[in-house]
Amino acid sequence: MEASSTSLKRLKFGKLKVVRRRLLQRYEHQPFISCLAGFYSCRWKRYQRRRIEPGKCCCKTGECVFFPLLVGAFCFSLVFLYMWGEAKNDYNNFDWYNYGNLGFWFLWSLVLLIVAAILFMYITLLLIGTFLVLCFSVTALFILSVLWGDQWKTVRLSFQITAPYLHIGAITLMVLLSWPVALHAIRADKKVVQIIIVGPYLAILLFLFLIPLGMYSPCIREVGTLGPKPALIGHRGAPMLAPENTEMSFQKTIEHGGDGLETDVTISYDGVPFLMHDSTLRRTTNIKEVYPNDTAQNAALFSWDTLKELNAGTWFLKDKPFSCMSSLSRADQTQAMNQSIYKLSNFLRLADSQNQLVIFDLYRPPEKHPYRNSWINRTLDVILNESGIRPHLVLWLENDMRSFVQSVAPGFQQTMGSKAPVEDLLMDNIVKLNLPYTEMSSEDIRKYSEANITTNLYVINEPWLFSLAWCSGAHSVTTNTVHILKNLRQPLFLMTPQQYNIMWILTDLTSVLFISLIFALHWWRERSFSCCAHDGGLTLESGTYNKFRTELSDIPAVMT
Repeated sequence: MEASSTSLKRLKFGKLKVVRRRLLQRYEHQPFISCLAGFYSCRWKRYQRRRIEPGKCCCKTGECVFFPLLVGAFCFSLVFLYMWGEAKNDYNNFDWYNYGNLGFWFLWSLVLLIVAAILFMYITLLLIGTFLVLCFSVTALFILSVLWGDQWKTVRLSFQITAPYLHIGAITLMVLLSWPVALHAIRADKKVVQIIIVGPYLAILLFLFLIPLGMYSPCIREVGTLGPKPALIGHRGAPMLAPENTEMSFQKTIEHGGDGLETDVTISYDGVPFLMHDSTLRRTTNIKEVYPNDTAQNAALFSWDTLKELNAGTWFLKDKPFSCMSSLSRADQTQAMNQSIYKLSNFLRLADSQNQLVIFDLYRPPEKHPYRNSWINRTLDVILNESGIRPHLVLWLENDMRSFVQSVAPGFQQTMGSKAPVEDLLMDNIVKLNLPYTEMSSEDIRKYSEANITTNLYVINEPWLFSLAWCSGAHSVTTNTVHILKNLRQPLFLMTPQQYNIMWILTDLTSVLFISLIFALHWWRERSFSCCAHDGGLTLESGTYNKFRTELSDIPAVMT
């Protein structure tokens, strides 16, 4: 009798060991939970931490507060990284703005991008440093929204290109989240808890499934409806290949197949129009070395004899104003070092000889300048009498005295720098609009085009943004990257509505299949565990069943 009792105990104990081993195997197959527990508490072994049953609240009040803070830091860092990544088109403007305030050149835009990427990876991979990442992201977003608010328009435009692919990414994320959602929902004791877990998940999933119905992208279009490739106008020439607003810069634009040249015109104290973007000579010349006491003086207050002696190229090799500049050959470096300030008349002769369109911002001289009130007349005199350029190559942008300009130079292509009703534009003989790319609208471009008014967008450097301008119907773009955009044979992300519908439907169906399989797998594992427990001689009610499963996993390893 005693021997029989001992055998029965051994049999039950053997079955108990089998159940426990299977439980521990289930626990060991959770590398993500083990990783998180190790990072947060440095407890990498399963016996160092207490088993918490999925489906039950396992957090204290402080941890419950910390979790949304962690999620918020992740979301803010993701939004900032995406926003600043899409703002790459305007990095040079951002660096130039900082130069004007700080007085020295540095690639702050690249530093900001690197810091944002590092902190995002930091919180994504390690899920720590929450307060640091949250503070950085919120502060950076606030500062950029105040000083550089137009970048949100760039983000909005980027969605027209990236939305189909962001949709796929969001669906993929929901598939990955289905694993912990299914695990906790199936193991929850109460139906209310299951609804709280599964309900929001399914609502978000349904929203993502249907969101393409309201999605718009000009690059999703029927075959044969795409317009011609926009013409390329070099912004101050080719400023990634040569010092801006110099002869070399414009020659590089022409060499790389540009269709036009953009620049900025200032008038010297003795009445010579020359090319200069900044109000001072500090950034793009060696004025600090030659005249250190005059670095803050307006460029228009220097005589041409003084200006032509300044070097306008060494700064380019020293400061490297773009983060993605191509390396220059030794010959190009030598040529760049010997560039000087360019006269408007020479610029126009070069454009005319190469049949290049020209467009320029004309700066009015400061107070007490001899040409303060005759700046337009002096510029027209150079264009019409000194340069010899054919009038139809000139895109006249300056709005002051436009009627007078039309009377003395009827051949100019009158260009407006802002949107206006079509009737007003036609009344002023406007044939072209020169607009910032943030005002891009395929509907407006089409409306103006029907009235024979073409649209130029500035400054577009990134291939994705150029693709969007192309799909939107822009006729030309002003760019720093003629040498890159010239190689684009068709817009990026171009697809037909049929191709997009197939991609959308396949993504949704595939995700439904995977999510269903994941939920079914967790249900089957839970059912298998229940059968295993009963086979081991353990008949438990649902309430004590989960409790036993948790306690059983804490049996000392010596029992194995």
